[in-house]
Amino acid sequence: MKLIIINGPNLNLLGNREPDIYGKEGFGGYLEKLRAWFPNVHIDYFQSNLEGELISKIQDTGAWVDGIVLNAGGYTHTSVALADALAAMKAPVIEVHISNIFAREDFRHRSLIGPHCTGCIAGFGLDSYRLAVQNFIHSGQKNKG
Repeated sequence: MKLIIINGPNLNLLGNREPDIYGKEGFGGYLEKLRAWFPNVHIDYFQSNLEGELISKIQDTGAWVDGIVLNAGGYTHTSVALADALAAMKAPVIEVHISNIFAREDFRHRSLIGPHCTGCIAGFGLDSYRLAVQNFIHSGQKNKG
C-alpha cells in the first residue's frame, strides 16, 4: 500500500507552534514512528504553506497512491480550489486535524474539503495521522485507478 501524507500551512511549525493545542513533537519525528509502526506501508510526505503547491501535489500523486491523508490546515475552511482538486482525484482522502476543530473558533467548524473526503479524524493530536493510516489498512480502501 502506498499512502501520502500532505500537510498544509504552518504545520511545518509543529513542536513549536502553540504547543498547548498542537503538542510539543515535531512532525519529522512522528513520521519516523509512523513508518516504523507500519513497515509494510510506503508513506510519502509533503508539506507546503502554499495553496498551489498543495494542489499540484494532490494532482501529481492522486492518480497513483492508494490513499491521501490530508491536513490542509487553514485551507480546510477557505479553499474552493483545494476542494476542486480533491473532487477530481481517484485516490480516497482522509481529512485529518490535530486539534478538535469543532471545539475551536466558529470559522473552523466548516470544512470545504470534507465533502470530497472519505472521512475526517480530528482531535487526537498527532495520533490522528496513525488512525487515518490504520483506516486505510483495515478498510482495504485503495485507489480505484
